[in-house]
Amino acid sequence: MFVRQIFAYGEVELPTDAKKTIKDADFVFENTPVKIVANRNNKAIELPGMTVGPFTEGKEYEVKFWVAEELNKAGIARIRMDEPIDSKALNKIHWKERMQTSQKVMSLPENFYPKLRRFLEDLSKHAIKKLEKRNEYEKANNLAEDITRMRLKKIVSLASSGRIDQTGPILRNLTKEEKFVYTCLHKVLKDWKEEILRPQGNNKHD
Repeated sequence: MFVRQIFAYGEVELPTDAKKTIKDADFVFENTPVKIVANRNNKAIELPGMTVGPFTEGKEYEVKFWVAEELNKAGIARIRMDEPIDSKALNKIHWKERMQTSQKVMSLPENFYPKLRRFLEDLSKHAIKKLEKRNEYEKANNLAEDITRMRLKKIVSLASSGRIDQTGPILRNLTKEEKFVYTCLHKVLKDWKEEILRPQGNNKHD
């Protein structure tokens, strides 16, 4: 069970594996294949359990994201990611989410939250040195918080609305991290409604 509830004491314990769900999604993203383009010729590189390269300048390769990040930091290659998250993408997502009804969430780019965290982290580092990046970071962070707030508000509404087709289009548009929140809330709210309306005679031996 995601959630343990203690109604006898009027308490509800929050799920302890919320962070694990986020970390698991992040681990999957770290090991997702992405395309890179070599910035220069480079011999093969030995990594734990694998060898990458050699690389020829201008050629495209496919490696796991965590490897691509290290190659990018070393200046060996640049990442060519499908559906990247940047300020332009955030503005578009924010606008689309606002246009949805209160019972509908739009689908997000694959691995949205892991990409978003890395984009904001990168902007934050550049914001220390450049004023224009500081302004971009503040705007992007505000958009990210607003997108998350809007989606969480809808998830709470969906979770409290009763039975929803688990394979339907509404839940299919939630990310893995959001489905965890929905599942926990739906369980808590369902049990709470059953308990709050239970005749007192049924509680004598609880």
